[in-house]
Amino acid sequence: MVLEGTARALLRRLAVEQAESRIPSIVAALVRDGQVAWFGGRGRVGGEQPGENTQYRIGSITKSMVAVLIMRLREEGQLDLLDPLDKHLPGTPVGDVTIAQLLSHTAGLTAESPGEWWERTPGVPAAELIGSLGSESARHRPGRRYHYSNVGFALLGEIVARRRSAPWEEVLREEVLEPLGMRETTPRPRAPHATGFAVHPWADVLLPEPENDHGAMAPAGQLWSTASDLARWAAFVGGDTGGVLRPETVAEMREPAAVEDGDVWTRGYGLGLQLSRYTGPAGSRRLAGHTGSMPGFLATVWADPADGTGVLFLANTTSGMRASLLTDLLDILTQHEPPLPAEWSPAPADDDLLALTGPWYWGPTAYVCRVLPGRGLSLTPVNAQGRASRFAAQADGTWLGLDGYYAGETLQVVRTVGGVHLDLNTFVFTREPYDAAVPVPGGVDPQGWR
Repeated sequence: MVLEGTARALLRRLAVEQAESRIPSIVAALVRDGQVAWFGGRGRVGGEQPGENTQYRIGSITKSMVAVLIMRLREEGQLDLLDPLDKHLPGTPVGDVTIAQLLSHTAGLTAESPGEWWERTPGVPAAELIGSLGSESARHRPGRRYHYSNVGFALLGEIVARRRSAPWEEVLREEVLEPLGMRETTPRPRAPHATGFAVHPWADVLLPEPENDHGAMAPAGQLWSTASDLARWAAFVGGDTGGVLRPETVAEMREPAAVEDGDVWTRGYGLGLQLSRYTGPAGSRRLAGHTGSMPGFLATVWADPADGTGVLFLANTTSGMRASLLTDLLDILTQHEPPLPAEWSPAPADDDLLALTGPWYWGPTAYVCRVLPGRGLSLTPVNAQGRASRFAAQADGTWLGLDGYYAGETLQVVRTVGGVHLDLNTFVFTREPYDAAVPVPGGVDPQGWR
């Protein structure tokens, strides 16, 4: 739990938001190392202050959970992210788009389903939704750009249903929610739950918003949840996967597949997860999670895997909240109670790895090699100008690039009569600048340095 002074500062920020944005009720929480470090609630639900187990609609946060089901199918080998939609859901007019493009909103599909606004009307079965799609459902060439599509996630939910021979929400409960202990996340509301309201723009009066079963469109935003359950979800997104997915799979979901225009991206999308980068008074963060909105409700959950922190809110209002609430809460926490760095302790390293440490040169550019846990290596330019990457040890004695320019490329140690060098996908690193004893870029000019 946070200190009393921190809790007061956090509650004040939440109270200001509820009062100034005129929110009927709101709850928020901060998560550290998988546990709720702070919870706050303001306003009233049924005459009572909302608590950690009060349900709210979470809207498009549902998409991130559907994405996990798709990634589970991928881990089992039942589908590939490069599979065309037609392979698993034949008969649509957009069968050439891939699973990965649907997950990352780069399939070019229309944002909304045909007919009346689906968020305020009862849904239709999957067969009827698919039958209503036509050539106009493709708004952009697949892969051309990021274009958010609720329809795309409706199709992903139907893939889950067909592969599992069960409704997607039942599959979600059995394979994800129950194992994670998220028993208060449901397709329809259960007591105690907030009622969704629209707040009049010029008067302090409310209009109840409709709540329906959205049928085939439900995977785009059907679910209800609580602050307690979303705290567990924040921990999951941050890497505490509880065996539901491999941690490296969730890390893959957090990688940017599409970003918004700009010299430096601040908003992006991975595989079913929204991404955000921001710099505040307490430093920079790179967040993953999802926002959600349905008539009468707003919600967001973010996780920062770098320090095991999560933040979330749930509110029963259609619009009007300031986007800065959650980053403000994170900044307050970091300013009042900055996390302690993990204690350094020595770690064993085999002699063959120690022999690789120190300076290496790609041509005239100096790099330094360091040993990482698990026989990993890092190559970093000495002057910080150039390509830096980390490498994971492989069973065959090579190393696989994890990030940067060399992600996915193979690093190997080559020993010859003349010495030793590193071969990184034809890039040769030597112990001396342009070492004449090794292949290109060895000392090509026979006269050498002069």
